[in-house]
Amino acid sequence: MSGARQAGDDRLVRTYVVTGGRYEPSRNHFDHITLISLSASAGHLSRAHLNPEHLSILRVLAGGAQAVAELGALLRLPVSVTRVLLADLMEWGHITTQRRMTDTTTVDRALLEEVLAGLRRI
Repeated sequence: MSGARQAGDDRLVRTYVVTGGRYEPSRNHFDHITLISLSASAGHLSRAHLNPEHLSILRVLAGGAQAVAELGALLRLPVSVTRVLLADLMEWGHITTQRRMTDTTTVDRALLEEVLAGLRRI
């Protein structure tokens, strides 16, 4: 077996172990741009049951809110693995989500037309 192949296999095994074999979140689903931050009670909750990857996420979030994709990139984890870990943390009360910037109840058509016109001028 080649060295490159073996290293790739180790990474797959590691992500399998990190998520406990889960490939998608149990209840909470996050998209790539969902902003994640520490919950107000995060500092008072026990961290004894958390694995090193959970703890790494909490350390990153101590510096401020991050998008799901940014967390995955910072921790060098696939987004699918990051989502599973975030679902765990949310279920245990360590994190909360912030409203996505793309969530709007009304769309300003005039603004969208101005953006389209600007793009066409480029």
